[in-house]
Amino acid sequence: MKPGIKVFAPGSISNVCVGFDILGFAIHGPGDEIIISEGKESGLKITEIRGAKGKLPLDTSQNTAGVSALALLQHLGESGRPLEMIIHKKMPFGSGLGSSAASAVGGVFAVSEFLKTGLSKLDLLPFAIEGEKAADGAVHADNVAPSLLGGMIIIRDNVKFDVKKLPIPAGLFISVIYPHVMILTKESRAILKKEVPMDLFIKQQGNLAAFVSAMYTSDFGLLKKSLDDLVIEPQRAHLIPHFYELKEMALREGALGFSISGAGPSMFAICDNSFIAEEIAKQAQSLYSKQKLICDTYVSKINHDGAIVL
Repeated sequence: MKPGIKVFAPGSISNVCVGFDILGFAIHGPGDEIIISEGKESGLKITEIRGAKGKLPLDTSQNTAGVSALALLQHLGESGRPLEMIIHKKMPFGSGLGSSAASAVGGVFAVSEFLKTGLSKLDLLPFAIEGEKAADGAVHADNVAPSLLGGMIIIRDNVKFDVKKLPIPAGLFISVIYPHVMILTKESRAILKKEVPMDLFIKQQGNLAAFVSAMYTSDFGLLKKSLDDLVIEPQRAHLIPHFYELKEMALREGALGFSISGAGPSMFAICDNSFIAEEIAKQAQSLYSKQKLICDTYVSKINHDGAIVL
């Protein structure tokens, strides 16, 4: 019998202040491990999910890892191939760190590597997005693409899977703060206004353009000025306890920018060295501890690798 393989798909930060649904990057630390091996019965079966406390379905048609893997198998004409999958959640879900995206990426990447399809990661992106779509009904690659491809990704067109990796200036570190409060993605999206005033639209476009320029030129001064979300953050900040206190602290400590990851509740600070990132994480822990709230923190460089075989 052919030996199974294990893959890892990392968590990710999406929206990145000024790139709602079109900008994201992968981080080190949290993510999903997926083991794929030959099965005993026809078709793909999820036999075990670890680390999810029974909250995720084993049904392949309801699980993001299963949906993405099935989409690939159908494309290959291998829907009946006997395969067994074990999912190990090594990250919180409902955190705004791309948990469903990591599962979707891990599922399709594991199957592709196990079957030696020869498909590139970019080839796998449409199938991974099918898995993510099953989680919240929307088509957006700002978590899936970074988790799969690694690095900082900007998306020109989510529907056409037109994505581009941006260069990463040396020295960037990310401080991630995850308070243990529940924010559902669908609810977080539902509160957003459908229209944006023209003046904010123009300013936000300028910030996004300046952000891209700063990444190409390693201009930290310009990066700091551009990391200002005028549209989405003000509508969601009230969902996260002590958001503005944390943002004020992070900027005071020297962060280049601070905002909400995805739908929240996780937040992130982009910093130009590890000392600032670590201090922000330390102070966030202290603030939430005083409020008797639990939070996890991660300090990470941007993950250039994306999904990997372990």
